[in-house]
Amino acid sequence: MERTIIRRPLFAFALALVTASLAHGQVLCDTLTWTDSLRHRAVPVAFYHLDGSTNNLPVVLFSHGYNENRPGAYRGYSHLSEAMAQAGWFVVSVQHELPTDELLPLTGVPQIVRRRSWERGVANLLFVFDLLHRTHPELDLKRLTVMGHSQGGDISMLFAQLHPERMERVISLDNRRMPLPRMREPQVCSIRSSDQAADEGVLPTADEARELRMRVVHAKVPHNNMGDEATPEQRKELVDLILGLLRTDTPAH
Repeated sequence: MERTIIRRPLFAFALALVTASLAHGQVLCDTLTWTDSLRHRAVPVAFYHLDGSTNNLPVVLFSHGYNENRPGAYRGYSHLSEAMAQAGWFVVSVQHELPTDELLPLTGVPQIVRRRSWERGVANLLFVFDLLHRTHPELDLKRLTVMGHSQGGDISMLFAQLHPERMERVISLDNRRMPLPRMREPQVCSIRSSDQAADEGVLPTADEARELRMRVVHAKVPHNNMGDEATPEQRKELVDLILGLLRTDTPAH
């Protein structure tokens, strides 16, 4: 396991001052690769957490956007993972695609041709979730949030649809293909970009959102800038929106 001490840039310190009730301390990043023996598959993960005790910390399982099977995608979006860790969450970022995987189909009906990739991502999340129970029993996995951007958001929404009992909340950052599950529990949330529209049927109607307590919020951030390309202003907006959703009260299962 490799550990990195996050030396937060000036922007991050300013953000910590602006965003109320952030926890204090140094964010650590631990990276390692777990092996799913049943699928004969490597699953790299990165843990972001404050230096010190991790007892009873709520957990975020984060899924990156599609990166053409390049290794190291799970180490992206670090500005979001660091901010959530600074605010008191234990963040686990999961690598989904490996260089040996087939590329994501770019033609055909996405809900059909990409389903296999989403299901592989769901299997990765299940594997990580179950292993966390054994390796980190001190965490509060009953307070789990599943989150992802774009393709990672599609994976997260399918995970929530298939395994709703495992989480209290699911958040997508501008997923466009997998419909948001129409359910009240877990709470279903989505942050939408300023420039790309979701496929028909992905987002709930106003009546559905109100009845099922779903949260759909709009950002001024373009789709592709929800990752590492975000400006300091865009990063702050996304962090504020994410922390606002994470702190929303949810009913107990």
